[in-house]
Amino acid sequence: MSTRPSLQTAVVMRRERISGPMSRWQPWRWVLHDVVLDDGSLGSAPRLLREDDNQALWLHPGFTVELFKDDAEGYYLNATTPAPCWFVLWRMEEADQLAKEPMAVPVMVSVSYHDAGRWLDAQENVEQVPASAEVTAWMAEFAQTHWVEEPKRRKRPESFKGLQDRFGQPASVSTGKHRGSE
Repeated sequence: MSTRPSLQTAVVMRRERISGPMSRWQPWRWVLHDVVLDDGSLGSAPRLLREDDNQALWLHPGFTVELFKDDAEGYYLNATTPAPCWFVLWRMEEADQLAKEPMAVPVMVSVSYHDAGRWLDAQENVEQVPASAEVTAWMAEFAQTHWVEEPKRRKRPESFKGLQDRFGQPASVSTGKHRGSE
């Protein structure tokens, strides 16, 4: 059992109809609809919440969001932004008996800017939705307790740096005078 602060969550993905010229190639697209807190009553299996001709909402329960001391800066950055949010990494999965066509399936949920940045660097599908004031206060309190800002290091003035040519070799500055012209 983990001793880290954590929340149980569920992700709601929305499949929405595309209109206009793009719909000739892709009639539907998947987007993150919401992240909700799960008190254990949402079950453990994905399920269709509702569907009509223009959209379908799928609930994916069972995601634990844990806070780690070494990622306190990532929570601080999220909590202090004008729009704190949940970050969700999701992937398209092939059709199965539950979904008759390919489906967006959430893989991970986080409130850390650093997690979201790593996922984006790895070329993953990452979307965000607003976090509630309750969740924002939870991560802000954790960040305030565990994040220690690193002191800024003094930058050495450019005038003290050695000169290098375009190949990284030491270089010197010539004054334009040649030896034999004196």
